Amino acid sequence: SYTGSLLFNTGAFILPSIYGTLVKIWVANIDASLVVTTDVYTYIGTITEVINEGLPRAVWSTIADKEARTIEARLGLAHTLLIFQAFLGAILSIVFLGAAREFSSKFVPHEVQEASITYVRISAFSALSSAVEVAVSNATRALDKPDVSLVISSIKVVVNIILDLLVVSKFHVGGWVPTVNMQAGVRLACDMIAAFSGLSYFVMTTSRKRKAEAPSIRGFLVLFKPGSAVLIESAIRNALYLWLVSGVVAMSADYATAWGVFSTIRWGLIMVPVQATEASTLTFVGHEWGRLKQRTGSGRWSWASLYLVIRPALLSVIIVLIFEISLLLVMALYGCESFAYWLSRSVPVSKIVAHMWHTIDWCYVLYAVSTQLTAILLATRTSWYLAQSLISNIFYVLPWAIVCQTVDLDPRNAWTYHSLVFGGSLVFTFIEILIIDSVWVGRFRRGNLGF
Repeated sequence: SYTGSLLFNTGAFILPSIYGTLVKIWVANIDASLVVTTDVYTYIGTITEVINEGLPRAVWSTIADKEARTIEARLGLAHTLLIFQAFLGAILSIVFLGAAREFSSKFVPHEVQEASITYVRISAFSALSSAVEVAVSNATRALDKPDVSLVISSIKVVVNIILDLLVVSKFHVGGWVPTVNMQAGVRLACDMIAAFSGLSYFVMTTSRKRKAEAPSIRGFLVLFKPGSAVLIESAIRNALYLWLVSGVVAMSADYATAWGVFSTIRWGLIMVPVQATEASTLTFVGHEWGRLKQRTGSGRWSWASLYLVIRPALLSVIIVLIFEISLLLVMALYGCESFAYWLSRSVPVSKIVAHMWHTIDWCYVLYAVSTQLTAILLATRTSWYLAQSLISNIFYVLPWAIVCQTVDLDPRNAWTYHSLVFGGSLVFTFIEILIIDSVWVGRFRRGNLGF
């Protein structure tokens, strides 16, 4: 059911968010100047996201289609996805390992670049663990097995917290002095353990109980057709984001740290309702779209059929609006600056974060809604999903990214421009997705939307 899926997805997303917050606190206690170094893990994840949003996000229109494929065929596609993603993740990890110094020079402030190179090398193999984890999580959600994602998150967070308490916290055992590289090593070990434990759990509870079709090139091509559109979209979007982030990092250590802390808060615990509802929306819109394909007659493109397809997204919109507006008010009135100081142990950084928050956080309420509306396109017509993303990135983000590279920015005026990029793009996308979804509805009703 939608409710059960949402509860499992909430658990799966909230646990890593809690740990991501704790990491900042523990590193701040080790050396506040190295808090910004932990963002390397995030930026490696941003690049890895390109492969994680390619074939893995094609599952909603392929593996989730219960009407067109047998369970054996769907499992075969899941196994094909896992093998391909593990291969790509391994290659990407080796690239990060070899380019650690160059990566550090782009995404770590000059003051701590040398101290961060080892951290980059250790974190490089998070690309492999992430690729396996996302492939397992998406495939199992599409197979109506959201418990697998919860198992992965639970193992990762519980083991991480225990080892961090023992190794790098103020209460660690032994006589050593904790370092940020120890924290990176613990995190990588736990990521690997969790990803492959989740894979093992999936194999034992699902794959071994049913005879699946063998992984194949044909299965890869089934995933690649819708996945290629998402891959292109993700590559363009994340390339522009990293280009902008390199400019943020170049401003100053405080400014770069502030952006990392802001992202940890905004994309951490507060974003969990959006992430959980999106995952449930994708799953159930995908199921309904598969059922629609099997219908015939005049009722296929009726208002009733339309409502059945988009109902999960509409329910998700209501849920995220309740949560996001409440959290927006609480954080704006009571918690942002003090929370930022807790994560960074720096007064200047916390003040910058508070300014960022008060400037653009309202835009994320629009993002929460647009995410659910965009999920309709992703679960039904991935080419439409690619088109809407290209419009926002080419006609809004790219011009402002060029402006940010050509204008003489410094820490005093940089946020004026960066807020127009990061916040403005969310507003632009919200307006755009309302228009595109309206066109999608119109074509649906006329019966010429296609499959």
